[in-house]
Amino acid sequence: PRNFRLLEELERGEKGFGDGTVSYGMDDGDDIYMRSWTGTIIGPHNSVHDGRIYQLKLFCDKDYPTKPPSVRFLSRINMTCVSKENGV
Repeated sequence: PRNFRLLEELERGEKGFGDGTVSYGMDDGDDIYMRSWTGTIIGPHNSVHDGRIYQLKLFCDKDYPTKPPSVRFLSRINMTCVSKENGV
C-alpha cells in the first residue's frame, strides 16, 4: 500500500541533500501509508530568519504527488503568507 514516490522522498530526506538547511522524515515509522511527516528548516543566512530553526508538520494525502501535501508551521514564524493563529 505504500506510495513509491513517498519512499523515494523518505530516502532523500534520510540521506540529506543541498546545504543541510532542510531536513524531513516520517512522523510515525509504523504509518504504512506514509502520510504524516515532520520537517525542519534553518533560516537562510543574511535574512530576518538567519539561524532560526522552524519545525513543520506535513501531511500527504492518498493522492500525493498529484495533490500537494498540506504544510503547517509548528514554530511561530513572522511571514505574511503564514497564519499566526494556526501556522498554515
